Amino acid sequence: MKIHEYQAKEIFRKHQIPVPRGKIAHSVEEACEAAGKLKVYPVVVKAQIHAGGRGKGGGVKIAHSEDEVLSHAKDIMGKPLVTPQTGPQGRTVRKVLVEQGLDIKKEMYLSIVPDRETAKIVIIASLAGGMDIEEVAEHSPEKIIKTYINPLIGIQPFHCRKIAYKLRLPVPHIRDFMKLLVKLYSLFVKYDCSLLEINPLVITEDKNLLALDAKIEIDDNALYRHKDIMEYRDAEEEDPLEVEASKHNLNYINLDGNVGNMVNGAGLAMATMDLIKSSGAEPANFLDVGGGASSEMVENGFRIILNDDNVKGILINIFGGILRCDVLAEGVVQAAKKTGINVPVVVRLEGTNVEQGRQILADSGLNLMTATNLDDAARKIAEIASS
Repeated sequence: MKIHEYQAKEIFRKHQIPVPRGKIAHSVEEACEAAGKLKVYPVVVKAQIHAGGRGKGGGVKIAHSEDEVLSHAKDIMGKPLVTPQTGPQGRTVRKVLVEQGLDIKKEMYLSIVPDRETAKIVIIASLAGGMDIEEVAEHSPEKIIKTYINPLIGIQPFHCRKIAYKLRLPVPHIRDFMKLLVKLYSLFVKYDCSLLEINPLVITEDKNLLALDAKIEIDDNALYRHKDIMEYRDAEEEDPLEVEASKHNLNYINLDGNVGNMVNGAGLAMATMDLIKSSGAEPANFLDVGGGASSEMVENGFRIILNDDNVKGILINIFGGILRCDVLAEGVVQAAKKTGINVPVVVRLEGTNVEQGRQILADSGLNLMTATNLDDAARKIAEIASS
């Protein structure tokens, strides 16, 4: 789960990680009030959306007066902000962070992520902090510093010193940096983060070390352990269909294709997406209803797929195990009768109670195409794609 920059900074403050003074604003008027309460200029008006590259898209502006705050807030609030991470449609800005401006002496990049290849936690740092860190990583990988931490041992002082020296920190700042890094690592582990990023981490002219930006992403599978973090969820920043699916405990990701699919099991779902692409179509979603899905969950999943206007056909590919084929068939029939079917549907069933499942579909009176195997399903999907 992603959270906003201002929310990440709230968490930072709770863990004594220094950040600039700032206030969140949900309107142009609130932005002006926030700047007045800070009692300092310049201030920075920062769009709050779940995407990076806001500065490049015009979502971060410096204001030297109340009039400029008013002007910048009007330019940003309520309008779509297009960045390299939003796609051409952009994201509508519904709130801005008004924050004190700083005299910056040095910018750095710092992040913590899990590394699946080594089963360790990796701290990534660079002297090239700022907006173009992705380009630095691509074109100048030698400028990227990586330090791997065994999660069973945790971060040690030598890890911190190694990174501090490679960042060429002035001696007076090394101790502060080491303390900050230990706090960040502790926060990362405590909240089951999948990403913690500061870009940039700065040293100011008055010799303070601060997180000028903050980005935190929490592993969705661990959210049950962090009820307080769930309060930070901003459903308006998420895909409406994905929000609806999460209410029914469905693993759903919306994509840009034209063939929807419903599968039980993540591995089979990935293979089914490959099958759709090899047939000349593009998958419109990833949907794993899970091994223990009920007919109600199947019904909700089918309904969500049908609510995607881009879907021109649906492939249901189920290998019956814990989720029996007859349970899946009942769910599909219930959903189809409630919502109606206005696109071709190909159903491939195999496994437990497969004959009962096929019979339920046959007796439903619905216009469903039954596939006997994956090759047959691929041919039928290819026909849908070509039409």
